Amino acid sequence: MLFNIRRLLAVLSCVWLIAGLELPTAQPQTPSTPFKETRRSETLAPGIEHEEIIREAGAPGASTDRWVIHVLVLDPRRALLTVARAMDEIVGAEPTSSLAARRGALAAVNGGYFRTTGIYRGEPSGMLAFGDRVLSEPSGPRAELAISNAGGETRIAVAQIEVGATVTVNGEDVRPIDGINRPRGTDELIIFTPEFHKTTLTGPDGIEAVVQRGIIIAVHDGAGSGAIPADGCVLSAAGTAGVWARDHFRVGARLEFRTDVKADPPLPFAPDFIIGGGPHLIKNGRPLGAAEASAEKFNEDFILKRHPRTAVGVRSDGRLMIITVDGRQPEKSAGMTIDELTNLMVGLGCVKAINLDGGGSTTMVVKGKIVNHPSDPAGERPVSNALLVFRR
Repeated sequence: MLFNIRRLLAVLSCVWLIAGLELPTAQPQTPSTPFKETRRSETLAPGIEHEEIIREAGAPGASTDRWVIHVLVLDPRRALLTVARAMDEIVGAEPTSSLAARRGALAAVNGGYFRTTGIYRGEPSGMLAFGDRVLSEPSGPRAELAISNAGGETRIAVAQIEVGATVTVNGEDVRPIDGINRPRGTDELIIFTPEFHKTTLTGPDGIEAVVQRGIIIAVHDGAGSGAIPADGCVLSAAGTAGVWARDHFRVGARLEFRTDVKADPPLPFAPDFIIGGGPHLIKNGRPLGAAEASAEKFNEDFILKRHPRTAVGVRSDGRLMIITVDGRQPEKSAGMTIDELTNLMVGLGCVKAINLDGGGSTTMVVKGKIVNHPSDPAGERPVSNALLVFRR
């Protein structure tokens, strides 16, 4: 699975692959009612600041909107930004505070979208890549966040990434691979890598080939939940894909994997991490707002209603901005629509920005303490992955 990550091609341990609604198109508008705002800031380390912003808006005598916003401001030459996986696997969920504590992070926020229920809980709903190892494919047209810490500077980029992959058996028969490290759907061929879990967690209605060094070493038909070798992978097929697999999966068969990867716009660096997010909020200084969220296939409730939010951006001076907005708690914080969140990022000076998972997942940890107010009644929600901040 040989791909050059500098061209957005990535290596998996056993294969060469990485592995709506109509809304107004007007740009977000600045509220006519001015905010009453208080700010409190602290220096966590040289070049790493934490700020709490409390805003209130409302005409005299009318009901008042209130927002509690937390901001991390990072000097890209004095901070490192990394991604950590819950339980160090693809499936499984872990609180952001636990991930931060395990890795000794100075600060952290929740990361990308993920499956919240079932045995595949924690499986990313979007792209996940660590260096040259791609662990989950993109989710449709949604934006992805790429991070690089190379060259003594932390940089981010936002792009839409498409990944296509195929497997060729014995140099002749070719078939598309439908997904990476996710539940196997009807008529699908899925690849499972060691990062996923000890087993594939699949049902017994398929066929699975165990692969090491590009060679099938075992075939299991109708067993399900096959063990994934630490130095290999498992190809799992069902339905029409299973019919094809039964004709081609033989012990000793040689497999060749190919991918076609496209990023729009092309990434300006070789990423250390990629996580799925969306929608893209600000592009080259231009606010995108609800229209872009619709184009990325987010639903109307997500776009137009106020929710807790987590977002990442870059200011015109190069500083990185990581923010959370509390919500679903009217007495504390109302949350924001996508347009309101875009306005916030513009107001903070961002020239590029992306939204990440929000709602009950929205959490910010600073020096081992949760500083925001997660909205779930049970408190902090276990998540799939988190962005961790370290001093450089």
